[in-house]
Amino acid sequence: MAHKILVADDEQPILDTVRTYLIEAGLQVVTAKNGREAVFAFRHENPALVILDVMMPDMDGWEAARLIRKESAVPLLFLTARVDDIDHVTGLEIGADEYLTKPFSPRVLVAHVRALLRRTYADLGAVAPVWQVGDLSVNSETHVVTRDGIRIELTPTEFELLATLIARPGRVFTRVELLDRLQGQSFAAFERAIDVHIKNLRAKIEIDPREPQYVETVFGIGYRMRGEA
Repeated sequence: MAHKILVADDEQPILDTVRTYLIEAGLQVVTAKNGREAVFAFRHENPALVILDVMMPDMDGWEAARLIRKESAVPLLFLTARVDDIDHVTGLEIGADEYLTKPFSPRVLVAHVRALLRRTYADLGAVAPVWQVGDLSVNSETHVVTRDGIRIELTPTEFELLATLIARPGRVFTRVELLDRLQGQSFAAFERAIDVHIKNLRAKIEIDPREPQYVETVFGIGYRMRGEA
């Protein structure tokens, strides 16, 4: 069955173009023209991935994303005409997985969507490693993450970061290396974006994010997973 994609944008030509390219890629598409419609459609259509324009009437994309993130870790991609770093940081802190700046190539958008879907839903094989550090457990096949037996919901980007770190405990990864592992790389020119993703990840997996037990900062270099697998 084809994945269902929710696309929200108040510019009808962009909405039509994105819908056409996604359908041609074999995906189902549900559309919305503002943030309120997007949240309503998300709750009733159960999409596999959400694409949100940032600047929309009635409710903007950021507020819609905040509401969606309270309910789901569904892959989330922002579209925006704004290029300020602060806007990138805002999107990342909300929990965005990708961020495309207008104008963009519809084919590039489709490539990002496919990459996110692969990272989130691909079957990685019948037997897959389960990584364990302390009370933290990560299953690379099911994407189930638990701490002390309690399940933790992560976004695709957060899961990819955690899987990268926990697969090589003690190994230091630079920010550039971690960005490379995220594949799509809307943020390739914004190296510090990885810090925001790590902050979001720590907020979910650490008992006290201010004193992390798992993801350790290596100042001036990047991050590593503490402990032994």
